[in-house]
Amino acid sequence: MAAVFQKLTMKSTVFLLLLAVLTCGLSQGNKNDVEEVQVETLVQPETCSVLSRMGDTLKIHYTGKLLDGKVIDSSLSVDPLVVELGKRTVIAGLEQSLIGVCEGQKIKATIPSHLAYGKKGYPPTIPGDAVLEFEVEVVSLTQQTPWQKMVTDVLPLVCLALVPTLLGLVGLYLYNKANAEKPSKKKSKDKKIKKK
Repeated sequence: MAAVFQKLTMKSTVFLLLLAVLTCGLSQGNKNDVEEVQVETLVQPETCSVLSRMGDTLKIHYTGKLLDGKVIDSSLSVDPLVVELGKRTVIAGLEQSLIGVCEGQKIKATIPSHLAYGKKGYPPTIPGDAVLEFEVEVVSLTQQTPWQKMVTDVLPLVCLALVPTLLGLVGLYLYNKANAEKPSKKKSKDKKIKKK
């Protein structure tokens, strides 16, 4: 019995040791792994009275690169890109990096793959699991008006509440129509005779 117990203990010890080695190896991972968006300010304007927030519209110039320096996209030779924060017009990591910036500010954002193009990438330009670097200059910042805020925040909630209400009213109408007392043919003939 003691020999069997010792064999099991030895196997368990080896298994736990291998598990610990694998866990340590996976936790160290790749040196290029980035878990969250990292933003570095390259140029800060002298005055910064308004910071961007969700719903605001930005015009930006950007240059996107892989970590090896290969340029994957740039807006420098064309008009600035218009980005409405919260509308998902750009990759999630870039949108996150644009919250809290000023007009005239220039930033460098390092974006992990899960907030960029993920495991699939964007072949042939962007390989899978690629960490991206964007240098972004905020050309202009237009804040969301109260009316726009109401339309984007309140209107969807009102519509969400109206759908079940309308469905309930349609159901009530159909229920009442199905259970309404139907006049019989005999009664309608009697009414016609009495009118004459």
